[in-house]
Amino acid sequence: MSHTILLIQLSNKPETRTYSDYESINECMEGVCKIYEEHLKRQNPNTPAITYDISQLFHFMDQLADLSCLVVSFFFCCCYYYHYIITFEE
Repeated sequence: MSHTILLIQLSNKPETRTYSDYESINECMEGVCKIYEEHLKRQNPNTPAITYDISQLFHFMDQLADLSCLVVSFFFCCCYYYHYIITFEE
């Protein structure tokens, strides 16, 4: 099992920084999906069922100011840092 902390900053404003704590990497990835789903619900409050594909999720992630994960592996007794690389295309 890998304890995982998701660090996320929604915009350039420092007050949008937050973190979430998960028991596994899979739980963390589900958490990212839930954040996106909540974003879609706020944008489409009258839509009863919201669907999306992976490219739309990646586009949302690209719009974030920052998205990183800290993963503690108790099996290997170490900590990994994963930073989602956000590139801006002109």
